[in-house]
Amino acid sequence: MVGETHSGYKVLLSRMLFISFLLLCLWPRVDTALALAAGIIFSLALTNPFPRSTSKWSKILLQISVVGLGFGIGIRQVIHEGKHSIIYTMIGISLTLCIGWLIGKLLKVNSNTSQLISFGTAICGGSAIAALAPIIKAKDEEIAVSLAAVFTLNSVALLLFPLVGHLMHLRQESFGLWAALAIHDTSSVVGAAASYGAVALAVGTTVKLTRALWITPIVLGVAFFRKTDGKVKFPLFILGFILAALVRSLLPEQYMIWDNLAFGARRLLVVTLFLIGSGLTREVLKKVGFRPMLQAVALWILVSVTTLAIISRNIIH
Repeated sequence: MVGETHSGYKVLLSRMLFISFLLLCLWPRVDTALALAAGIIFSLALTNPFPRSTSKWSKILLQISVVGLGFGIGIRQVIHEGKHSIIYTMIGISLTLCIGWLIGKLLKVNSNTSQLISFGTAICGGSAIAALAPIIKAKDEEIAVSLAAVFTLNSVALLLFPLVGHLMHLRQESFGLWAALAIHDTSSVVGAAASYGAVALAVGTTVKLTRALWITPIVLGVAFFRKTDGKVKFPLFILGFILAALVRSLLPEQYMIWDNLAFGARRLLVVTLFLIGSGLTREVLKKVGFRPMLQAVALWILVSVTTLAIISRNIIH
């Protein structure tokens, strides 16, 4: 009886602390990296008391945040960055998929797991994995392993990339481009770019969302060649981001409203990253395994270092 009471108090305390940290993320002094780190530490030290709810709401809030960020960017910049990045986006995705396949072969990683890791690294992390999984008929454990590997590296990237950017004195435009090309998930790209500066955020968000558009045609291509009939969903939040940018451009006199909406979206993103960080549990880390994680790390480092070298030498900008 005493043990049950103690356990009940522990759960209650964990929930109260979780909600307190979540609300604290609304404070402007808490940035994206700190929120993510707090979520990870909380999960590993105390265990997330709301695992299902945080998994669900992190996805919803991320999409709302991305749409809101569109109010802070004019449609001309969206079009400019989208057109400017289309060539090296195509080249980068193609090379990443090929190299990922080769590394997976060399390490003898399960074929489906290897494809999911490569696809997630090449385009948009968890969103890309979720889109491809039913097409290649991936098993639950294969999806879990690839998501865990990509998710772990996302967390590392959000904390590491701004440090490297400042160390190398990257301009905000360059950092935003590097983050968009080398970090897996939209959430971590936006989080890292937001901590680096407003210009980095605009460039990083736009280029990453342009890249995410390739999920649909590539998955459709895979479905065609494999003769599968899985449904492919278009990421509607990208359309919302474009519409928000269009509204700002069509009604520039209301800039104070749009700026406030964009500010609110940035704060909501901080909350979202705390929720995402709280999803990195011991169980997630155990699922990955050595070979899939080695493939994910090797591919990610190769993409990150190569794109950084190319950007720092102004080969692409």
